[in-house]
Amino acid sequence: MMHDKLKASVMRSPVIDLSGYPYMVHPVTDGVPLMNPDLLDEVIEWMMSVCGFDCDAIAAPESMGIPLAVPLSLRLRIPYTVIRKRRYGLEGEIEASYSTGYSRHEAYINGLKKGDRVVIVDDILSTGGTLSAVIGAMRDNGITVSDVLIVFNKSPDLEGLGARLGVGIKRMLDISVEGGSVKVGDP
Repeated sequence: MMHDKLKASVMRSPVIDLSGYPYMVHPVTDGVPLMNPDLLDEVIEWMMSVCGFDCDAIAAPESMGIPLAVPLSLRLRIPYTVIRKRRYGLEGEIEASYSTGYSRHEAYINGLKKGDRVVIVDDILSTGGTLSAVIGAMRDNGITVSDVLIVFNKSPDLEGLGARLGVGIKRMLDISVEGGSVKVGDP
């Protein structure tokens, strides 16, 4: 499947140094520069084409999973929840600790309960730390993750990660950030 709008936008993306970590700045991953609605449509249409969304909820890590979960929720009439970086202390709140390529965090999952089936949507997968922690915490609480949809994959071991987590991870584009540029490949 061609992803012309996404590929073209990635090729124009600046790369910045984030404390020694080369970081691509893109509307899907950062909300800047402006997100073109046609680009967002291309991403959402891809997600809908590769996943049946046989689930009770869509779960999206804060913050850039949110602009993906909202249009999916509206189109599919499936509720969504945001995996937050802030503790609320609500009854049934699930906590997950994780590390990204450049920092350590806690994530808090609310609104899901034992027996729920969830599809996770997110902007990018780098190390798999966030995804591993969230899926582990959900499973520990009786929640089934039926699918994972990622726009950008930076992990060289995506299939291995999916096998270790026991879930299919679908991605739109494989990317790598080398020096000051982004390399793009189809899955």
